[in-house]
Amino acid sequence: MAYRHVVLFRVREGVSQQAIDEAIEALRALASLHPVRRWTVARSLDERKGVVIVEDATFDDASGFAEFRRANEHVSAAAQMSQISDWWVADFED
Repeated sequence: MAYRHVVLFRVREGVSQQAIDEAIEALRALASLHPVRRWTVARSLDERKGVVIVEDATFDDASGFAEFRRANEHVSAAAQMSQISDWWVADFED
């Protein structure tokens, strides 16, 4: 059974387009980390409620996800995202 990790990042008002682009690039770079099976990062087409960045990840299992969360690259990307956004997370087995 796969482990899914879905995050919706709601970018705060006033964040520059450059900062948004850099955030998307940083998130996309996480696709290369070993435990990741599938990785998608995209800006939502619907911006009625503001800019939303979607991260949709699949791992083999919860232990792979735990390994990913400890990776320095993930810690760095999370710190970057905390500067420009708030987020909602959904983790589930699929």
